[in-house]
Amino acid sequence: MILAAGFGTRLQPLTNYKPKALMPVANRPMIARVIDYLKNFGVREILVNAHHHADQLINYLDKGRPFGINIEIRREPEILGTGGGIKNSSGFWDPEPFIVINSDILTNIPLDRAYADHLKTENLASLILHDLKDHSRILIDADNTILDISPENQPDRLSFTGIHILNPAILDYIPSGRFYHIMDTYRELIQTGKKLKAHVAKGHYWYDIGSIDNYKKANIGLATNFPEISLNSRIEPGVHFKDWAIIGTQCVVEQDARIVQSILWDHTHVKKGCRIIDSIVTGTKTVEKDLIKTVY
Repeated sequence: MILAAGFGTRLQPLTNYKPKALMPVANRPMIARVIDYLKNFGVREILVNAHHHADQLINYLDKGRPFGINIEIRREPEILGTGGGIKNSSGFWDPEPFIVINSDILTNIPLDRAYADHLKTENLASLILHDLKDHSRILIDADNTILDISPENQPDRLSFTGIHILNPAILDYIPSGRFYHIMDTYRELIQTGKKLKAHVAKGHYWYDIGSIDNYKKANIGLATNFPEISLNSRIEPGVHFKDWAIIGTQCVVEQDARIVQSILWDHTHVKKGCRIIDSIVTGTKTVEKDLIKTVY
């Protein structure tokens, strides 16, 4: 399951135009990268929840046809949160454990190892964790049992990657028909003596695209060239690129323009001589004046 219903409020104004899951990272929508990641580990059936800009997401995924797999959409008329969204997946699963991942997590963590570790236990859930000081909220013991999930960062704890492996029985512990956080379910399970396990990942890359700064970092980290230019865009003579730049599909950058540390979404037209510096242009826009430290 890919969790893709959220509003992406920390990414506004970018998410005013697209759902977070469809925002391009190095010219490929985030959710397409997540689907490729899941397929690489043998996933062949995917459920996606949708709310914010749901029609865009439904049209793009097209029941999975562009990806060669079956993708079912569960539209949420009222947003249900991570826990409520997972609860609303009832009826999709067979008896085997299933994977849940946030649509804004881009990583190369080996899912097969985590899934194999989960199968060795009878726990309701295994959370994939790593050592990231900015989000260190989960306390585990020497046996990788989760002891506590704090609402705030604390020393000597690990961070949740946004990837969990769940037994379908966990659905019985999540309230239905209302907004609910899955972390609250996990805390309640711990308090009542149910065991949750951690799989601790190491040696991987991981991007959480929860803010505009992190969105830029992911674009820089996952680009294969600088500048990263879609093949069907037109860059006229005399255009100057500096440091890094991401140019989307069917863009036009006229001569003598200057693009520095910036991202242009699809169908952007930059007029002659314009400077775009440390900015993001959200697509289908014509830039006729300089943009500096701007989201346009």
